[in-house]
Amino acid sequence: MTNVLILLGLTEVVRKQYRDRLQERFPEIPMTLVDHHSKVGPHIADADALITFTPMMTPKILEQARNLKWIQTLGTGVDNLIDQPTLRKDVIVTNVRGIHGPPVSEAALGSMLALARDLPGAVRAQDARQWRRWPAQLLHNKTVGIFGVGLIAEALAPKCKAFGMRVVGVSSAPRPVAGFDRMHDRDALLQVVGDFDFFVLLTPLTQATRNSVDAKVFAAMKPSSFLVNLARGGVVDEPALLEALKAGRIGGAALDVFNQEPLPADHPFWSMHNVLITTHQGGFCDVYIDYALPTVEANMRAFLSGDLGGMINVVPH
Repeated sequence: MTNVLILLGLTEVVRKQYRDRLQERFPEIPMTLVDHHSKVGPHIADADALITFTPMMTPKILEQARNLKWIQTLGTGVDNLIDQPTLRKDVIVTNVRGIHGPPVSEAALGSMLALARDLPGAVRAQDARQWRRWPAQLLHNKTVGIFGVGLIAEALAPKCKAFGMRVVGVSSAPRPVAGFDRMHDRDALLQVVGDFDFFVLLTPLTQATRNSVDAKVFAAMKPSSFLVNLARGGVVDEPALLEALKAGRIGGAALDVFNQEPLPADHPFWSMHNVLITTHQGGFCDVYIDYALPTVEANMRAFLSGDLGGMINVVPH
């Protein structure tokens, strides 16, 4: 008998939707649902498959998962999983790559518009019942640099062009992509980042990209430019970003991801008026389950039938 453990920290209603829809399609499979890594203890040793988001993983889970054969992540990023020394080589890891173009590209546009129009300032003024006015910045005729040119960037670039923006890509593998005006190698970041009015981070977190957006990058940016991080917190040198924001070396930042999540309540980012914080919401949307479950279901059918070669979105590790 195959045992499936579902580890999700979402709201109770959403958690149960994942379990119930999978249980409906695979009624013969026992499925256990827990909402925090501290609660996996009674279940993880017997689990053959684990369905979760990688930020919820801990080394202890993998240490205890003696029977585990497959991990299905519900996101694209596999950092905090494949870099864990306790992950056995024989455990299959799959993700849901390819579903994040619409939600994350819309999150990027929303962040750019919020920064350009200072919507956080408008909310603060509303809370204080103050009638304040200021000229909004436009996206039109501005340059957006996108660091990490994958499927999300391919969805974002045409949307930026629709706003009349110039779109520049920075990639480890530069290539012609629809919607981009030009493309640069990652090694050229310091030379081109000064052209950007908005700098959007979409790159995966790897050893090569960890802390790659650092003090040198902030020093090369325009003082009026905005950073939008929808990648991973580890891509940014956070102390250097904090210093750049305090010193006014960049105009502001919209941050959806952080080195430590949840972001501690005493972190300085919370109180900075030139920072917009969202809580790792970039890909989270009302229809996310509809986007993610077809991949999960296809992999479940292959796994149960022993067709491991037929599983999709397999991540090498």
